[in-house]
Order: sequence, then structure tokens, then C-alpha cells
Amino acid sequence: MKIGIIGGTGDIGEGLALRVSDKHEIILGSRDPAKAVESADKIKNTLKERGIDGNCRGTTNEDAAKAGDMVVISLPFQHVAPTLAGINPDCFKDKIVISPVNPMVRKNGCFLYCPPDEGSAALAIKKMLPESCKLVTAFNNIAARKWSMLDCVLDYTVAVTSDDTDAKMQVMALAQQISKLQPVDAGGLELAGIVESLTPLTINIAQNNKLKDLSIYMR
Repeated sequence: MKIGIIGGTGDIGEGLALRVSDKHEIILGSRDPAKAVESADKIKNTLKERGIDGNCRGTTNEDAAKAGDMVVISLPFQHVAPTLAGINPDCFKDKIVISPVNPMVRKNGCFLYCPPDEGSAALAIKKMLPESCKLVTAFNNIAARKWSMLDCVLDYTVAVTSDDTDAKMQVMALAQQISKLQPVDAGGLELAGIVESLTPLTINIAQNNKLKDLSIYMR
């Protein structure tokens, strides 16, 4: 499968590529394609040192969206709308689009969930995409830096929401291929805001208790 990552040079984009480019073709997108090419080369070299062949290349955000069978939006929420506005909507038609986006702000030293009027980043993003898109939220609550720490086992719970059952199952199957992640069905997109809001909570807990890179594990 080809997975296009919009904003692929950030922690989550690069980390996801490191974790799955031995199983899938990863197309890293960026508004600066040279930066995406550099990131892809770095990822392949990192994996090569471990005896792993990584299938990864860098390009523009639009090309990544166009080439991917599945597309990940790996951007801060404030950059989502202007970035998607610069991509031909046809690039997303009939595709599964994954949002790990969490809208939040920092105020008085702590992080607050700050959803748009739609109620969540997911519901806002859904309005920006063609109706034929199958939007799925996943990977929202994994500490960004842990993605690229390949010696770190990701034994966390991935809450997945979507209004399309088949798309949800496909994303859950992808999550099961990554380290020891445990995907769970968290319901429809109307519940995405609850999942997104857990991220600022975990960051605040980590900050207040001198912990690092907390993620969520449910049992």
C-alpha cells in the first residue's frame, strides 16, 4: 500500500515512516519538497543501519496526497486549512484520510483543548475534504517523539473513530502492524473530540509530574 503523509517532515510523519516503510511505500509531503527528500533519505539511512530496507521518498504535499492510497494529515491544526486549500481536492477522492490532529493551545503554562466550532479537528477537517473521503482519526494520543525512537516499544492503545466501518477496520489493521500498538474501536466521528482532548491532558500530567512523553494504555 502507498501511504501519503501531508506534513511528513514532522515528528509523527517521520516516525510513522520509520515504523512502516519496510511494509508500505511511504510518500512524505512538505511545502518544501527538498526538505521532504532530505527527510526520506535520513529515514532510509537510519533503517539501513539496522539492516532494514525502507521504501520512502519525499515530494510536495499535493503529490503525496495524490500518490497515496491512504493519506495521513500530520500537521498542527492551525496549518491544516491553509495546507488543504493548496491541494487539489481530487487528490483525496474516495480515499481513506487519517487525522492524528489535536487542536490545543498553551495558556498559563498548561495545554488546553481548543476545538473549532465543529466540535473537533476531525469534524472540521471532514468539511474541508470531498464527500467521498473516508475520514478516520487515529494515533492522536501517542507522544510525538516516541515514534522515531525505534528502540522504544509502542505498547499503547490507539482509539480509532470513523463513520465508515470498513475504513476504520483498515486503519486499525495498519495500527496493528506498528510495534505493539493496540487499536480499539472508539465509535463514530462525533466522538473524535473526546479522543483529541486526551492529548493535552497527558501533556499536562507529564509536565506537572516531571514525566516525559506520556501516552495512553487502556486495559
